[in-house]
Order: sequence, then structure tokens, then C-alpha cells
Amino acid sequence: MWILFPWSDADDEFNLEGAVWTVPAVRMKAGREHRVPLSKRALKIVKAMHETTNGDFVFPGQKAGRPLSVMALEMVLRRMKIEGATVHGFRSAFRDWAAECTNFTNEVCEAALAHVIENKAEAAYRRGDLFDKRRKLMDAWAVYCAAPKVGKVVAFRR
Repeated sequence: MWILFPWSDADDEFNLEGAVWTVPAVRMKAGREHRVPLSKRALKIVKAMHETTNGDFVFPGQKAGRPLSVMALEMVLRRMKIEGATVHGFRSAFRDWAAECTNFTNEVCEAALAHVIENKAEAAYRRGDLFDKRRKLMDAWAVYCAAPKVGKVVAFRR
């Protein structure tokens, strides 16, 4: 999980000037490196965490010297009494949005989630990572996430 790695590794993984986060293969389910284009908002969050975190981790936990728990986001959902939602559901919500609300191709959307191409012949011929197109997708997602929504709004405490 990306929230667990220390800043010493983050310095190697984050290219803040290029707005790219490179997740090493050892932390990826498919066992291969994944480049993540960072939207302006995501980049701003990472920079703010780097400047304000007084510890070793990008997102520190409540206990000194410990990362944010892998259960932290799930506990937020429970405390907010949000039924039927899971942390993995955020990935699913992104995928549904990309398919239903944008014109990005299936290949771009799947690459954004670092999904492996199951068809071996197709995988052999598709060697690029569609990075520039994924950057546009992430920028569109950031705009969507920041837009006001109609419905129940839940305030987060600092």
C-alpha cells in the first residue's frame, strides 16, 4: 500500500518536478513498475505532506515512527457510518466514472489501474504505458473529484 513507504524511498519514487510517482515492482501486485501521473491537486497534497510531516512516512500513523494503518481508510468509512462501501470500492468508483462519464478508451482506464492485459498476444504487442493519455485521465478525475456534488455532504474533522 503506497501510504506505508518512508520518505527516504519517496525521494526516489516521486519526481515532483515531472509530477510522476513511480511505484517499484516490489510493491505492485503484478510485480512490475507502475508510473502514476500526478494531477496538480495530488502533487499539491504530496508536497504538503513532505513539508508538514515530521516523521519518516508520507502519511504517518498516530503512533510515532509508524505508518498510517492499512485499516485507516476503512475505519473512516465505518466512523462515517457509510454502509456498503469499501476502500477497494474507490478504485471501482474511479473505473465506473471513467467508463460512464468520459471518452477515454478502455485501455487507458485499465492502464491507470495497473491492470494486467490477460490476452498474451495483445500484451506482447502493447508495450507502452499510455502515460500521456493517463495524465489527461488523472487530470479529468481530479476535476471531477473537486466539483461540488449534490446530495449528503459529510464534513471531515481535522
